[in-house]
Amino acid sequence: MTNVTSLKSNITITKQPGNTAKTGFVNKVFGNIAKAAITPLDFLVLISTFLMLIAGAFLVYELQPHFHQLHTDRVNSTWGYTFIIITTSLLIFRGGFFLYNLYWYLRYKPVAAVSDELLPTCTVIVPAYNEGKQAWHTLLSLANSHYPEGKLQLIAIDDGSKDDTWYWMQKAKEQLGERLSIYQQPENKGKRHALYRGFNLATGEIFVTVDSDSIVKPDTLRSLVSPFVTNKNCGAVAGNVHVLNHDKGVIPKMLNVSFVFSFEFIRAAQSMLGSVLCTPGALAAYRRKAVMKCLPEWINQTFMGQPSDIGEDRAMTNMILKQGYHVLFQRNAYVLTNVPEKYSGLYKMFIRWERSNVRENIMMAHFVFKNFRESSKTGARLLFVNQWLKIITAYPFTVLMVMFILAHPVLFFSSTLFSIFILSSIPVFFYARRYNVTNSVWAYSYSILYTFGLFWITPYAIATASKRGWLTRGLS
Repeated sequence: MTNVTSLKSNITITKQPGNTAKTGFVNKVFGNIAKAAITPLDFLVLISTFLMLIAGAFLVYELQPHFHQLHTDRVNSTWGYTFIIITTSLLIFRGGFFLYNLYWYLRYKPVAAVSDELLPTCTVIVPAYNEGKQAWHTLLSLANSHYPEGKLQLIAIDDGSKDDTWYWMQKAKEQLGERLSIYQQPENKGKRHALYRGFNLATGEIFVTVDSDSIVKPDTLRSLVSPFVTNKNCGAVAGNVHVLNHDKGVIPKMLNVSFVFSFEFIRAAQSMLGSVLCTPGALAAYRRKAVMKCLPEWINQTFMGQPSDIGEDRAMTNMILKQGYHVLFQRNAYVLTNVPEKYSGLYKMFIRWERSNVRENIMMAHFVFKNFRESSKTGARLLFVNQWLKIITAYPFTVLMVMFILAHPVLFFSSTLFSIFILSSIPVFFYARRYNVTNSVWAYSYSILYTFGLFWITPYAIATASKRGWLTRGLS
């Protein structure tokens, strides 16, 4: 893929009123995002992945008598028989749930963009902390949006950054003039407080939040906001997140394939149920009156007596669902965002996400089985149950995994690798169909990394759910 940094450096904006940024660099970045060249390290990782999968499949075939004996031993013991019943039930539920999602995914279509006349006024809020020049790139890509200038308000909040983020916001202000308003928090208070200030300053009928390490396509805002016009019950919309730093290592490549499946399959299905569970911080839109109704509760939210400084996106989504609104996904509203490039940044990001998941599933339990909206609630309840199954089974499955490794290490690794090959073929085929075959195989590598290198995240996040801290936003 062409170097993203060099492309960004070509942005120019004239100071004459009504002019917009040049669009070439944005279109080129999005056009080439799935065409990154294979480096020697990539080749090594992919070859290792396939060798492991082949070895796993071969061992499963060769060790069939041992697997049969293990199964017989379990059936003949009370504990083993109970284990088989429980795991089989979970597999049936998971399989049925996947088919349920597949049914709704196949019916999904994004809402078509509406005309300029129908578009509501929109305020875009960009909170930033230690983002440096990337904040400038983000603001200029937003200013380049194909959205009526008279209906678009841009607000950027520097949350007490310790680097030159404020300088780059000022540079963006020089170029954009009255189109952009910039504010500086006196100290770092967290993303939630920066957004809170932006919400209170906003004048638009629709609020859009964009992370300061993201780039949007020129038609993204129009696509993101259109569902609010066509659906009066729409309270929030999730954007379609892809990876910006796709050419910066194997982890971003893996995450890009994972994101595509997570958004374009899972959230597409959730959207058909009116129950997308999380509008991502990278790109989300909210109906003004829905936000203002829950804003005091949101900014003062606590968990186990501690102020909540993570999971502001999932919390806002929950509070809007609770009001009876639908939360949708727009596949045609693309955003590229930076992701961790090293293992340490990756596991910290996942810990933050999982802690938020635990907290907000507890909150969702307070309303999901009540009459929280007039339309069907079955889908939202099934999504909730699926979320809780992952949490409830985290510790038992971790203990059983350790026991299996100690007792039958070869059987464990061979069966696990074979399972990865079978199950990960779903996102592989999905990405290959949506984009290209070459990068789709990163789904196999990602599954191996998560299974053997990140399996501890959920149990750890459950045990430390009350801990505060963003974890991944320090200075380089």
